[in-house]
Amino acid sequence: MATATTPDTQPATGILTYQLDPAHSSAHFSVRHMMIATVRGQFSGLSGTLKYNPSQPEVSEVDVTIDTNTINTHEAQRDAHLKSADFFDVEKYPTITFRSTSVTDLRDGRGRVVGNLTMHGVTKEVALELDEASPEVKDPWGNWRVAFNAHTKIKRSDYGLTWNAALETGGVMVSDEVNITLDVQFTRAGQ
Repeated sequence: MATATTPDTQPATGILTYQLDPAHSSAHFSVRHMMIATVRGQFSGLSGTLKYNPSQPEVSEVDVTIDTNTINTHEAQRDAHLKSADFFDVEKYPTITFRSTSVTDLRDGRGRVVGNLTMHGVTKEVALELDEASPEVKDPWGNWRVAFNAHTKIKRSDYGLTWNAALETGGVMVSDEVNITLDVQFTRAGQ
C-alpha cells in the first residue's frame, strides 16, 4: 500500500477514508476464446471505499462493488450474451463485490490483498496481488488521491458461470480460467 505524504492531516485513529473514483477506475478481464485467442473486456461501473492507515497499512480495508451491466468487450452481441442467464445474469445478480479480509506481504508498493469475491451469488476467497501502489498525491482541486494496480486469476466455474460449447477440433469455446486486472484510484477530500 502507498505511504501517505500528509501525516499532519492524519486523524487520531490513523485511518484515512477514501472513495473510489469511478472515472479513473476499471476492472479488466481476459479469457481464452476457442483455445486460440484471447478476448478482453472490462467493467466500468465501480464504486467503493478504502480505509487506509499509512502507519499500519496491514490494517487497511477495501470494499468494492462492480455493476455487472457495465461489461464491455467491444462487441455488442457478445456483451448481450455475457449479460444473459448463460453468464452473469445481470437482472438476477446486478453486482460483483470484493471485501478485503487481510493485507499482507507489503514491500515497495507491492503486496497481497485477500478478501471475499461475490459473483453470480457465490462467495469465494481470492488473493489480489498488488502490483503497484502510488504514494498519496494532491490533485489540482485540493483532494488527495492514491491508486492501485492488482491482478488475480479465478475459475469462472467456481462461481457457477459454466456455459460453454465443445469444439469439433477439441477443446471448448471459452476457457474456465479468467485473468483479472484492477486499476483503481481512490480520493479523499483535502484538509
